[in-house]
Amino acid sequence: MNRRNMLSLLGMSPALLAGLPAPAQPAEAQANGKPTRLSSTQAKIEGLNPKGTPPPIQLIPMAPRLDSLDGKTVWLVDTGFDGGGYLLEQIQLWFKTNMPAVQTIFRRKAGPYFEDDPALWKEIKGTGHAAIMAIGH
Repeated sequence: MNRRNMLSLLGMSPALLAGLPAPAQPAEAQANGKPTRLSSTQAKIEGLNPKGTPPPIQLIPMAPRLDSLDGKTVWLVDTGFDGGGYLLEQIQLWFKTNMPAVQTIFRRKAGPYFEDDPALWKEIKGTGHAAIMAIGH
């Protein structure tokens, strides 16, 4: 059996196969070319966290829930993901058939989904009560 596979099954790192690392040499030993053994108080290892420090998270509360959709306007926003527009058209047909008192407005957002569209958001906030976005995946 492959040793790496065996160690991974045991929950151990394949790095254990490499053995112990050599201690760092002080600058004077490197200049002399003579290796010296460091005591545990002299040895220093500096490491950097590859994950970095994430920025603080800004919590945004959810919008208040509606008691009913009757007489309300629901915006259907397509972000351009494949099939998203078709899905929203089917949702619009469902509302027309099953909840005719709900007005639906279908709109394609400008640009790709990760770009902002302030004009659309302003229009939705001004005239809408709810929004459904098809962002894919």
